[in-house]
Amino acid sequence: MVSPSVVARYDTGSPRNGTVVAEIAFEEQVAAYRRELLLHCYRLLGSLTDAEDVLQETLLAAWRGLDGFEGRSSLRSWLYRIATNRCLNALRDRGRRVPPEPKPPFEPPPPSRHGDVPWLQPYPDTLLVPDAAPGPEARCTAREAVELAFVAALQRLPPRQAAVLVLRDVLGYPPGEVAPMLGVTPTAVKGLLQRARTSLARQPERGGGRHPEAPAPGSARERELVRRFADAFTADDIDALVTLLTDDAWLAMPPAPHEYHGVPAIASFLRASTAWSADLPVLLVPTRANGQPAFTCRLGGEPAGVIVLTLAGDRVRGITRFLVLDDGFLRRFEPRC
Repeated sequence: MVSPSVVARYDTGSPRNGTVVAEIAFEEQVAAYRRELLLHCYRLLGSLTDAEDVLQETLLAAWRGLDGFEGRSSLRSWLYRIATNRCLNALRDRGRRVPPEPKPPFEPPPPSRHGDVPWLQPYPDTLLVPDAAPGPEARCTAREAVELAFVAALQRLPPRQAAVLVLRDVLGYPPGEVAPMLGVTPTAVKGLLQRARTSLARQPERGGGRHPEAPAPGSARERELVRRFADAFTADDIDALVTLLTDDAWLAMPPAPHEYHGVPAIASFLRASTAWSADLPVLLVPTRANGQPAFTCRLGGEPAGVIVLTLAGDRVRGITRFLVLDDGFLRRFEPRC
């Protein structure tokens, strides 16, 4: 692989031609890392929209900084350093870009509680790639490191702690490599990581308690459970739907803050919702998001969101219905003809 610093000095006889060659070579080199960098930004920001913006900033900064790359680290580590700091800058300068709370078209029952991560968005499995060769110190499995619960938990950590946790426990970078990425000492990295792990462990898991493992992705067990959910949901059969739920199931609807916990609360909300939409046909298109079974939802032909299921054994433990009303965003989760 040609070093970016060498590529940047490529000359084919004119400054313009040299620039074009450098741009092409740069694109070829970073192409292998584009998707994993997008996922990295998404983990830290919780929003696919924001992650895409920051990825573009990252690649532009990398292109402009090619002359400063001297090969002391791998190209991958250098790009992660830029991406991580761009995410931290975005969070410091812009804060969390909280979308406006949608107004329900009907009177919902009182929620069980209000969610604290309204900017959370789903991540299409079509954009997922395995994190390249996680280091030996990685603690999170590839599956759990993309799940909604993990991404939401990261949003509740101070940004620098979240960055260290991802770099160390997900990507497996050793402290000696993480430290220069963040401009701190290896000792500071260890302290940040310890605090992040402690805070993460204290976060109450939605529903609490122990649950059976989710069925293997794409397995017959998963397909059957997902089919039963879709049949009940599209038929507005609330009685059938709630029989699929664990006793401590939850329903969340980002960016709306309303959350419903427990079967009675979920059933109450779903009955109110279906009473309003009874005359509108529901179309669910199976997809996957965050490594979990999901659907795009259209109501009366109009986009009505993305539904992501959290499974436990042969039951549905969580329903996250993202109230996405943008058709372009919705289509990113639907199969292309």
